Amino acid sequence: MGWFEWLAQLAVVALLAGTIPVALRLERTLRSVRRDRDSLIGCAAALDDATRSAEAASLRLRRDSEESRKGLADGLAAAEPLRDDLRYLLQRAEAVADRLDELVRAARNGLPQAGAPPVAAPPRPVESRAERELLLALTRRAS
Repeated sequence: MGWFEWLAQLAVVALLAGTIPVALRLERTLRSVRRDRDSLIGCAAALDDATRSAEAASLRLRRDSEESRKGLADGLAAAEPLRDDLRYLLQRAEAVADRLDELVRAARNGLPQAGAPPVAAPPRPVESRAERELLLALTRRAS
């Protein structure tokens, strides 16, 4: 054997000697990874369950919000006629209040008002319960 072969074999031995600690460290790391693999699988399963639960909750929330939106739309549709009735009653009440104000001013001044309707004018037919209650309250107030 020549000096080149001895040198080559010495280099292989040195490389093997350097590889043994690295291989041992790698083997220990792989052992700990294998040991923690079960907990990693458990964590992945828990994350999967949490994701599915969040998706189901999101679907329920979307369904509930859609039902609430429909209920709100139905409530608004039902409130439209009531709003119109209240607006009409308000206009009628303002007209009655203006007439009462003119009659009170005329009575305070002692002057008869031209074109004022008689106080006991026959009432027109009342259309709704709210209008009847408002007219009754106004007549009580005027008395």
